[in-house]
Amino acid sequence: MNAAYVRLAFRSSTASLSSRTIGRSSRDTLLSYGRRIVGTRQYSDDKAPPAEADAGKEEETDKTEITPETELLKTIKAKEAETTDLKSRLQYLQADFLNLQRNASREKEQQRDFAITRFAGDLLETVDVLALALKSVPEDVLAQADSSSPDSSGSSSPNSKSVQTYLKELHQGVDMTHRLLLSTLFKYHVKPFDPTGDKFDPNQHEAMYQAPIPGKEPGTILECQKTGYMIKDRLLRAAQVGVVQDTS
Repeated sequence: MNAAYVRLAFRSSTASLSSRTIGRSSRDTLLSYGRRIVGTRQYSDDKAPPAEADAGKEEETDKTEITPETELLKTIKAKEAETTDLKSRLQYLQADFLNLQRNASREKEQQRDFAITRFAGDLLETVDVLALALKSVPEDVLAQADSSSPDSSGSSSPNSKSVQTYLKELHQGVDMTHRLLLSTLFKYHVKPFDPTGDKFDPNQHEAMYQAPIPGKEPGTILECQKTGYMIKDRLLRAAQVGVVQDTS
């Protein structure tokens, strides 16, 4: 009886002890888990992760920057940049327009001044023929015509004139025609030039021959066979010349 009672008491004490131990362990486990949860919440409440903190800062910065004054400043800067761009474009267009006006005026003036270039070039052949006609009459023949002219007491009929007199009158008429034609060309800025004695310039002279001349500098023009002409500052016809040859 005593032995059975002891065994029963031992079993009940063991069971109560095991239940107490399990309860304590489960309570300790629950307490540690609760502490972990509380620590995590405190960490999340006190200190946010870096990425979330940066995002929050950017949102705060954006919120502070987006104001009516900031938007107005941005608009003013954009309008100023647009105004500067439009002003530079306008200046370029104005410069191009002025250049176009100058070029058009210059071209118009050149067309007006050089419109008769071809016509004047064709007239130069006539001028050359008249000049050759004047040179074909020697000076001594004209002098004889002056000395052999009839006096005022003689007959005034046309048959009383000598051949020298007719020749002199013809010479005078050709000379007057030549001078009148040159004066007409002068009105349109067409002028002759005789380069005799000057240095040979291939831009204005046309060499017809070369000849060694003692005492003359090589490369100089010794004779002008056909007179050159300029229309303003442009060459209308090159002068045909003979050039001193270099004998060295």
